Amino acid sequence: MKRRDFLKVSAAGAAATAVASPAIAQSSPEIKWRLTSSFPKSLDTIYGGGEYLAKQVAEMTDNKFQIQVFQAGELVPALQALDAVSKNTVEMCHTVSYYYVGKDPTFAIFASVPFGLNARQQNSWLAQGGGNELANEFFKKSGVIGFPCGNTGTQMGGWFRKEIKTVADLSGLKMRIGGIAGQVLQKLGVVPQQIGGGDIYPALEKGTIDAAEWVGPYDDEKLGFAKVAKYYYYPGFWEGGPTVHAFANLEKWNELPKGYQAILTNAAANTNAWMNARYDMQNPAALKRLVASGTQLRPFTNEVLEACLKSTNELWAEISGKNADFKKAIDAMQAYRSDQYLWWQVAEYTYDSFMIRSRTRG
Repeated sequence: MKRRDFLKVSAAGAAATAVASPAIAQSSPEIKWRLTSSFPKSLDTIYGGGEYLAKQVAEMTDNKFQIQVFQAGELVPALQALDAVSKNTVEMCHTVSYYYVGKDPTFAIFASVPFGLNARQQNSWLAQGGGNELANEFFKKSGVIGFPCGNTGTQMGGWFRKEIKTVADLSGLKMRIGGIAGQVLQKLGVVPQQIGGGDIYPALEKGTIDAAEWVGPYDDEKLGFAKVAKYYYYPGFWEGGPTVHAFANLEKWNELPKGYQAILTNAAANTNAWMNARYDMQNPAALKRLVASGTQLRPFTNEVLEACLKSTNELWAEISGKNADFKKAIDAMQAYRSDQYLWWQVAEYTYDSFMIRSRTRG
């Protein structure tokens, strides 16, 4: 190569480097967001999902994209997290969409509804069955975009001061129950109360409420419900596999570099799997401890379950008649549920039932 040609090539390379460096810097800017949680910090798994999300995003961006997590009440009350993101008071929140059924009952479908999907089915519907697309088409109306970011698995039916043997026992019962499930039980005489997690114990202790549902053995033990209510019912038929969402303000999301969007999306998916696995690990030991300490474990009777299913189907018909968004989403979910249980009764249910019988036989 001639000296003159070499100098031309060197100059061109230097110019390319000068252009490329700023472009790389611009694609990885330093960004700081705030995330408000609907959960108290003491609940290390459901609140911890927000922290786990933030940690992954920071690590995958060399700390250039940082998300600071705040527990319920630090910035906004637990049940106003979505509003804060919608108004851009904060960029993100970690919450459950059924908390916002007062705005529109459609919010519940993308978290969990009575007699809905279990955790695996819910994840399958959202990720592969068109659920996420339906969800974000709806969430867009509130100026947010949602990402499945945790799942507790099937929850417990809650803590009761008295036994629930018949449908009549539900009449007049004041119960802390979140989301649209309260409307189902209201048809059977329950007086539903929407109370944040950190406020449930004092309400039970003072007798302001007669019963309360939260998540499951691990979290319920931490919150001390066994000290103020004796009977622990199962299953939480209104939460077969509830999705916890991370919501981002839509305008802020659209401003993110594509690389950061991909990182945040994948971090949420990782958190979704992490939370479900962690609860599956924590709940068995917690349930053993609760029973050993005197908790009375009780199943809901078939009479109660059948009455609640009938009430649920009536409510879906009523809401669908006046809410097109709800009808579109509930019809899609129920169709998916039907096919899923066709498959589950062949494989999953048969296998699990045999293994449970084998365990009880020792």
